[in-house]
Amino acid sequence: MIRINLLPVDRERTRRRPTGGLGLQATQQKITLACSLILVLTGLGVGWWYWSLKLQTDRIEEDIVTSQKETARLRTLIQQVQANDARRAQLQQRVGLIEELRKDREGPVHMLDEISRSLPDMLWLSEIKQQGVDLTISGRCTSLTALSDFVDNLKLGGYFKPVEILDSQVEQSPPGAGSGLTRFSIKATFVPPGT
Repeated sequence: MIRINLLPVDRERTRRRPTGGLGLQATQQKITLACSLILVLTGLGVGWWYWSLKLQTDRIEEDIVTSQKETARLRTLIQQVQANDARRAQLQQRVGLIEELRKDREGPVHMLDEISRSLPDMLWLSEIKQQGVDLTISGRCTSLTALSDFVDNLKLGGYFKPVEILDSQVEQSPPGAGSGLTRFSIKATFVPPGT
């Protein structure tokens, strides 16, 4: 008995079956198309990656240039700050010196005033040397009484604590000129007011 299949599904199957070289050629075209598509996508991926790296490089170079400009600006600011600090220190030193001089100015005034008040008649000063608070006073007088009065007056004034006569010599005067002068040297320690 002969069977005939009239179902349409089977016919389609038979029609779709590739026949020899025609099916192989279609498969090769699909593979070529897929490889070309992969190659194009890879090229696009590499191009996009290169483009993104270039953008990053440009951004980093801009950041470097901006940072260098900022560094240069900050260097000038630092130099200005250092110059201002040096000037401020110099001005503070000057102010300190002025304050110190202002404070110490009273001492010499009182010292000279006290020496001037202590001078008796017929006594002249020729030199006053000061080293710190120590004074050496040199001069001439007509009598030893004037010298002792001067030393006593310095002691009584309260500004000179230890007062001592270092040297006293009578100078010879020319004949007929009268009595000679006494050259003297006194050492004293000045005690500034308020101490």
